[in-house]
Amino acid sequence: MDIKDVDLNLLVAFAAMLEHQSVTRAAESVGLSQPAMSAAVGRLRLLFNDALFVKTSAGMQPTPRASELAEPVRRVVEAIKTEILPLPAFEPLTAAKQFSIVTPDIAEVHFLPRILAHFAEVAPQCALRTLSMARHAAAEALASGAAELAIGYLPDLQKAGFFQQRLFRNDYVCIVRAAHPVIGERLTMKTYLAASHAVVSPDGREHLLEQALQRRGVARRVVVGLSHFMSLLPIIEGSDLVATVPRDLANICVHHGGIRIVEPPFKSPAVEVHQFWHRRFHQDAANVWLRGLVQRLFGA
Repeated sequence: MDIKDVDLNLLVAFAAMLEHQSVTRAAESVGLSQPAMSAAVGRLRLLFNDALFVKTSAGMQPTPRASELAEPVRRVVEAIKTEILPLPAFEPLTAAKQFSIVTPDIAEVHFLPRILAHFAEVAPQCALRTLSMARHAAAEALASGAAELAIGYLPDLQKAGFFQQRLFRNDYVCIVRAAHPVIGERLTMKTYLAASHAVVSPDGREHLLEQALQRRGVARRVVVGLSHFMSLLPIIEGSDLVATVPRDLANICVHHGGIRIVEPPFKSPAVEVHQFWHRRFHQDAANVWLRGLVQRLFGA
């Protein structure tokens, strides 16, 4: 006998016959018609070359061969029911897992405090790390499982093989130090162009603001160029420079430093912030839990 010739449904029928010793009752227990169960018993007899169940005054009694098979068949059926068929669950209260998220430094400051606070409450043994990498590497990290999610403006991940979920929409505002000597509550284009600017250009990222300003023919006087948004906080707080940054970062800077927000003198581009994951992990229980948490905390 070759395993490829074995229909596992026949083992379910076999186990039902062992338990009920009646074709009718066995059929009812597994949701089959009586003729279908009779046909299954016939196939079992051919498979094992044995009568297996014989009609007696006490019901359909197992033959010695069927009795020998009883315990192994029960184990196989139970293993399929309890270990193979159920979808794996993720229990955050007891899980000890390290999650990895691909995201730039600006998103670290925006997302991590709330996620970690939630971890402490509902997933106390889980850990979190963030990865900063070029866009092509982000796709590879998600596909390989090196990272569960990528969060941010990542248009290169809007392609086959990846799922995405919109979290919120982000526009740009200007930040200046609270006691800026020239810029008050409003900012005109003349003042904006006359000011000295700090500009952040993260490596390997889309620079939507720069593209929008170029289309408008706006040329700023850039005094300092940076690779990381979080370097702005001490620079803006201690100078008369202006920085045009995503609104969520501006809100963080205002909260932590002597900085205020001024609306820009032009209509700023809007950035759609998404979370991305690879189709390999679309039904992975831990991944489902993490992205559900991110959506609940940050979804618009």
